[in-house]
Amino acid sequence: MGIFYLDSTVLVKAALVTLLLIIIPSDQLRSQEDFKMPKHYTIQRAAEAIDIDGSPNELSWEKAPWSPFFVDIEGENNTKPRFATQVKMLWDDEYFYFYAAMEEPHIWATFEERDAVIFQENDFEIFIDPDGDTHNYVEFEVNALNTVWDLILTRPYRDGGRALNSWDIKGLKSAVTIDGTINDPSDVDKGWSVEVAIPWLSLKEITRAPVPPKNGNQWRVNFSRVQWKTEAVDGKYQKQKDIVSGKNLSENNWVWSPQRAIAMHEPEYWGLVSFSELIVGSQRVSTAVNQGSEIIRDALYQIHRAQKRYYKSNGIYADNLSDLELAAFTYGNGELMAPTIEAFQNGLKYQITIDYSSRDKRSWSLDETGLLIKNKLR
Repeated sequence: MGIFYLDSTVLVKAALVTLLLIIIPSDQLRSQEDFKMPKHYTIQRAAEAIDIDGSPNELSWEKAPWSPFFVDIEGENNTKPRFATQVKMLWDDEYFYFYAAMEEPHIWATFEERDAVIFQENDFEIFIDPDGDTHNYVEFEVNALNTVWDLILTRPYRDGGRALNSWDIKGLKSAVTIDGTINDPSDVDKGWSVEVAIPWLSLKEITRAPVPPKNGNQWRVNFSRVQWKTEAVDGKYQKQKDIVSGKNLSENNWVWSPQRAIAMHEPEYWGLVSFSELIVGSQRVSTAVNQGSEIIRDALYQIHRAQKRYYKSNGIYADNLSDLELAAFTYGNGELMAPTIEAFQNGLKYQITIDYSSRDKRSWSLDETGLLIKNKLR
């Protein structure tokens, strides 16, 4: 089977909001000028049943738009990935569908046991946080042998999260197609593709969000491709080693929505997917993303990371921005009020709150575990 890459996308530009962010400079913090919207994709309904066979044979897959090509995990200005990667998404009443196509001249995989640490070899990964609070999110990894690792993260590792490897995606369907030969260094391959169907029923237990989603709902999703540099030794692939140290060369991490660092477990940076009830290809879909909300979210997690650094040095959390070397966050036109910080239980816990009143009339808060909560203002 040939793998074709279409340079098209349904990225949606958010409505511009006049905003001004004032922050005391720090090498750990970004100014508004450095803020970048996450990638966005509008998912439409499949028109027919999708057969999970590793090939996009259905008309719905043909009509579904490709994502942009993946970029380096640290950002689009970093080194361009050596091989192309793109994804498509669909949904229906039963499943959340994914199809990924990966250019790969030397297809390599050896892990065959479920829940092995798949990223120690070349793999493709899906991350899903339905309610966007950075807690209880799904990680799915698969290699070219269709060996999978599926798990739940209770929260990011930085916030004391645990990986629940015993959790499986009930009813999971996945299939891989190889365009070439696997584990054969004697030839040059074209690539491999993976098709995945995750049942909505398997996601109900981890989220407060409506499952299946409703028209217009937005979820946090990202994708990662881990790629090691390999070489042929005695007719087999092995990881390339540094000549001086003798250690394996570092892997590459290519993603859909940049993480700004080599850290997939910062869910606040994942992309956004919007669900549309329209049948794929029936009409052009344009879904808005609230830029103001994204900047608030970014500000909250900047403060959260500053609190983590402060706690590491002082053993308690700060109760004001100045101790964190931050000034008040001020956005123009009253779009965002300055955040308030409350530390309690002798500084072992804290809560940040920001009121965002002009559009969705919500109060946003974040605690020491990184849990994001949005409450309607009265």
